[in-house]
Amino acid sequence: MSLNKSKGNMYPWCDYTWNPIRGKCPHECSYCYTKRFPLGSLHLDEKSLRDDLSKAKTIFVGSSTDMWHFDVPSSWLIPVLDKCWEYSEVTFLFQSKNPTRFQYMPLPPNSIIGTTLETNRSTENISKAPNPIERASLMYYEKRGTGRAMISMEPIMDFDLKEIIEWFGMWIKPEFVSIGADSKGHNLPEPPAEKIKELIQELEKFTEVRIKNNLKRLIALA
Repeated sequence: MSLNKSKGNMYPWCDYTWNPIRGKCPHECSYCYTKRFPLGSLHLDEKSLRDDLSKAKTIFVGSSTDMWHFDVPSSWLIPVLDKCWEYSEVTFLFQSKNPTRFQYMPLPPNSIIGTTLETNRSTENISKAPNPIERASLMYYEKRGTGRAMISMEPIMDFDLKEIIEWFGMWIKPEFVSIGADSKGHNLPEPPAEKIKELIQELEKFTEVRIKNNLKRLIALA
């Protein structure tokens, strides 16, 4: 069974995670928590397609690997999405650093699409994923259906405020932004507390900001 109660540092607003597609993520982000585990090659766990998803309210589908990477065949994604279509009362989060694939797949209308934008600056030294500017532009084009989109700034890295606000406020217009910090000491270039406070203030002018507990290491929150 791949449906599991959400715990640890996962999104608190998702009560379950579901990982029918598993294996080592091809993005190989240096900070990824899954690098601690021997995950093996990417594969579809067909037994997971028999899971009962009705007990959940919101499910993060694909929390342990980016199932939207081009290394994942469409023939794996289709049965996963078909399963999601069976549960109209469940909200499904699909998050990817390769959001261009969202447009090619039949996402259920009860979906939220998202991407990670840790910064607006280049991440080529820490990840094989598309650079943030590409992810942001793809989210601008791929936001569709219910129009529900979110952004994760975790682990937040130093950024240029003007560009971030332009991306979020003018391009993507997310329903909310989730902000968190590196939890495992990966020596990332992190922003100072005052800069994070200014970011939060600017974001709150046009969207909801969801602050994760691990951000307290970088900023004192009242």
